[in-house]
Amino acid sequence: MTETTSPAIVSQGSESAPFTAKLPRQLRLLEAYLSSISDFVYAFDRTRRFVYANPAMLALFGLSWDEMIGNTFVDLNYPTDLANLLNGHIDRIFAEGVTVEDEVFYDTPSGHAAYFSYRWGPVRGEDGTIEQVIGVSRDTSERRAFEDALQKSEARLRAATELVGLGIYAWDPMTGALEWDARLREMWGLPADATVNTQVYEAGIHPRDLPRVHAAIAACVDPAGDGRYSIEYRVIGRDDGVTRHIATSGQTTFSDGQPAGFVGAAIDMTARRNTEAAIRASEAQFRSFAAHSSNLIWIGDPVANTIIYRSAAFERIWGTPCAEGPTDLGEWMKNVHPDDRSQVEHALASVKAGEVVQFEYRIARPADGSTRWLRDTSFPIPDDAGAITRIGGVTEDLTREDVRQAYIVGAQASAVRKLAGFVRGLGYRVRTFDDASAILDIAPVLSPGCVLVDVRMSKADGLAIPRELKARSITLPTIVLDAPAMDAAAGVAAMKAGAVDYVAVTDDAAFHAALEIAMTECHGPTRPPTRDENAGARVARLSSREREVLVGLVEGGTNKVIGQKLGISPRTVELHRAQVMNRVNARTLSELLQIAMAAGIVPATQSGPASY
Repeated sequence: MTETTSPAIVSQGSESAPFTAKLPRQLRLLEAYLSSISDFVYAFDRTRRFVYANPAMLALFGLSWDEMIGNTFVDLNYPTDLANLLNGHIDRIFAEGVTVEDEVFYDTPSGHAAYFSYRWGPVRGEDGTIEQVIGVSRDTSERRAFEDALQKSEARLRAATELVGLGIYAWDPMTGALEWDARLREMWGLPADATVNTQVYEAGIHPRDLPRVHAAIAACVDPAGDGRYSIEYRVIGRDDGVTRHIATSGQTTFSDGQPAGFVGAAIDMTARRNTEAAIRASEAQFRSFAAHSSNLIWIGDPVANTIIYRSAAFERIWGTPCAEGPTDLGEWMKNVHPDDRSQVEHALASVKAGEVVQFEYRIARPADGSTRWLRDTSFPIPDDAGAITRIGGVTEDLTREDVRQAYIVGAQASAVRKLAGFVRGLGYRVRTFDDASAILDIAPVLSPGCVLVDVRMSKADGLAIPRELKARSITLPTIVLDAPAMDAAAGVAAMKAGAVDYVAVTDDAAFHAALEIAMTECHGPTRPPTRDENAGARVARLSSREREVLVGLVEGGTNKVIGQKLGISPRTVELHRAQVMNRVNARTLSELLQIAMAAGIVPATQSGPASY
């Protein structure tokens, strides 16, 4: 509300006759004007009664002149609060001679509800006294609606820019003037109040990207084009030195065939690009690892029931190129040995249900029909929402092969080369190492073979190899090679360190015989595991409590009986029983008992309890 002192607007005498009849001739033109405008014009006397209303005002109320003139706000059924407010304005104008401006919401008797802005002022007589209050009102609902819509639109724009992280800017192609918001300045490493111009803008762009930016700008201001601008480039912050990836787009407006304005938005893509780079690096590392792993790594789609990725080891194990391997799990299952298909299907179903499962099975290689024993550790791969959208696994080939591999360790390069040539002449593959640490670091992943340690230069370092292999439970038999003048004490020391033999380098016959024996020991029998051995391997994975429950089941005990015997509840027995069946890949109690008996667990007899 504002207040100002106003001079007299209209002067008139008695109020008993119609307002227009008392107007001088020169004011009749004003009356004609007031009758033709859409604004609402009216006047009040000291008793707060209407003494004038133009046609627009009468139409607003839906009243005739006689029905409205001489009535107060109360007479016209104005709401009490609104009538009191307006009457207060009238009284104050008569008392102080001020002008009042305000805006109110009013539902008129004609049913027109709207916001009305008004301006009221005094009408003074010839002697300067205030005789009337005159007012002008206007329906401002449309303006208010526009302002509300504009505020909501601006609020939504601010919310969107804050949510997405947009920076808004404008550019005058004619003058080169730039307008940036605080977020865009931040992207250029500038404070919120920093001055921006074309020099500041271009100085921030990475030198290698600047030519592309110039080309994109030239294209967007070309009248022959569509005026669109969309590009991503790097920015080096002026004050912070941080390199950011900025994606920006905008639109040029044209006037008379010339670029007249440009508005655009930019977003910082740095985090996304860094994430993408990290993912690419991670994928590259995974693929490099998978490509060089001796184990097969695979990924499947549990919904489509297909294999979507296999590592390079598939070709070595299956004897078939990866591209030619079946992608449908049902087709792949045909390669699994008939006796093992049931447990493989059960294991894969458990993985799809969210469990991690390890199982062993046989396949018949499509290339030559040979049988290979495999151990698979399979696991679910959930997405961000926890849904299992992928399953994966690592498959190890357990098939024993007679790869005649010798690992030679010696401190003197010439002696090692000579020894390697001799061993290759005997039909063995050879790999050499310079010292003990070189072989011990990778010993756990070496293929079965025999370690030949030349201790002629240093017995202490050489004997550390069999000692460490034995301590780490790594089954690589070691033969210690010494000079011809070897003694019994050195031989005893070598055997105590864990060597399987102690031989003079010059004794070719003894060396060859010792090597043959060691190779036989490290490879063992070349046959695949039998059904009983496979069952024993499954049962061996059980915990002590799970084995006790399994024994109870073999003896025919119920959950209650087994629980009483072990001192646990029937419910706990039931949980252990489910875990036992899962670990040995048994779907039924009958199948579980068959596996247990194959592993050597037999029912109790009258002479004693179950044995294992």
